[in-house]
Order: sequence, then C-alpha cells, then structure tokens
Amino acid sequence: MESNTGYLSPEGDSFMDSLIDQFIHFLAVEKGLSRNTLESYQRDMVAYTTYLQDQGITRIEDSTRTQIIGYLLVLREKGRATATLSRNMASIRAFYQFLVRDKYIDKDPSIHLETPKIEKRLPKVLSIEEVERLLESPPVHHPAGLRDKAMLELLYATGIRVSELVNLDAADVNLDMGFVKCMGKGSKERIIPLGSVAVQMVRHYLSAGRPKLVKGTGDTALFLNHLGKQITRQGFWKIIKRYAQKANIRAEITPHTLRHSFATHLLENGADLRSVQEMLGHADISTTQIYTHVTRTRIKDIYAKTHPRA
Repeated sequence: MESNTGYLSPEGDSFMDSLIDQFIHFLAVEKGLSRNTLESYQRDMVAYTTYLQDQGITRIEDSTRTQIIGYLLVLREKGRATATLSRNMASIRAFYQFLVRDKYIDKDPSIHLETPKIEKRLPKVLSIEEVERLLESPPVHHPAGLRDKAMLELLYATGIRVSELVNLDAADVNLDMGFVKCMGKGSKERIIPLGSVAVQMVRHYLSAGRPKLVKGTGDTALFLNHLGKQITRQGFWKIIKRYAQKANIRAEITPHTLRHSFATHLLENGADLRSVQEMLGHADISTTQIYTHVTRTRIKDIYAKTHPRA
C-alpha cells in the first residue's frame, strides 16, 4: 500500500489543515456527531499535530506510539485531568483509524495503547429545596427575568442538555399538549413531557417576555438575549451562576446540575430507569445507571443523619 506523504511537511501546513477538515467531515457525515463534539475533536487534533511538528515529525506516517505516549505525558505534566487524557487518546485513535481507512498511512500506531482509566465521579445534584430556591430567584416583572425563569423551569422539568435548551425554536414547544421536542446528540429527536409549572412559565414568557426581546431580527429561537438573538450556552452559564448565588446555594453549580438533579429526583420518587434514559437521550442505559448510585449515596446520608442508631 502506498500512503499519501507530506501531511506534515514544512510546506504542507495547508494539506495538514485540509486533512483534519476531512477527518472532521467524516465524523460529521458518517458518525453524526454533534457540533460541540466535532469542535472538541478538531481542537485535540490541532494540538496533537502541533506537538508532532515540535518533535520534528514532518510526515504523519513517521509518527509512532512513542510520540502518542509522549504527548499524553506532556498533557499529564500540565496537570490535565484523566478525563482529558482519555478524550485526547480517543481523538488520536479515531484520527489514525481514519488515516488508515483513507490510505494516508499503512499502520495505526495507536493500536494496543491503553486508554487512561477515568475515575467515575458521582454527578453533583441539588436537593429539592435548593432547586425550589433557584427556580424562585429570577424576577418576573421584566422580560429577561421571565425568560430566565422559563429557562430554569424548562431545564429542570425536562432534564435536557443546555445545548439542546438554547437551540430550541419557539415551534418546538407544544404547550397545549404539554411536551417539548428537542434534537439531541447524533441528530436524534426526542419528545419530553412538560410539567404544568413549566408550561405556565413558558406560556407567560411567550406572551409577556419574548415579544419584548424580539428586535425584528426574525430569529426563531425560543430564548432570546437582549439583542434579539438566540441566547448562547455561555450566556446561560452566567445566568444560572447569578441565580445560584442569589439563592445562596453554596454547592458548585453548572448548567448540567439541573439535568443531574432532574434524573436523580425522578429515580428517588420511583421513576423506572428506562423512562429516565429515554428522557435524557442516553444511547446506553449504563450511562443512566450512574444516577442510581447517586440515589443510594443520598439515602445512606439521610439514614446516617436521621436514624437514632446509625
């Protein structure tokens, strides 16, 4: 097999970029990965190929498992988490598999390299009382406050990802039927029921909040910022941080915290695992099972604090 040389040659930087672009295009078309995942792969591969160049590797077929291990060691020395190392290893492995598949190289140097084992951390969840304080924090006497409360209520009511939340269009919520339609990972659509409180708040926002945020841009997004554009993930991050502080929630909180809390509270109140898996959009039920460990841990804590002979 004759491989395509010159991938990392000094005069071949544009070809390097082109090949990474082809790899990302392959992942998008063949694997159906989300935009955020594709961006992560691209960042990983740009960083890795830059490292190869710094090591004097001028052709991709000259890279070996030594360079891969060396790169992971550099990341570790920089204090990167095990999860980051594992993700980089997955990106590098997928990249080499693509290069072999399209005959840019003959051999895959990442074969038989072990992926760093990730220590499973239980997701942080809020108590029901903390969730209630958070949801009551936004003021509802102005459009932005109505929007913020509707977003928080919808997020906790459905457990959808923040990226799914900000990408919702106004047409994706059916308030009469009480459900929301969202596009998840791998462009998979799912339908999730909405509780009465979330329905009420979204309806209030659509009637009294969103019309005042529209700036004639024609943006169809459900949740708009002060410019009349779709609110961003970063924008919502700032929103939830602000209200967590206002609600005097001391625990570290992220937009994903309400998703974790949604799943944990459902299971604590008797929901079956398969239903929670479907609502969360998990492809594998083993991903959902982490929440059963959370509920067990919480039950043990409650027992230890309340039983007289614990």
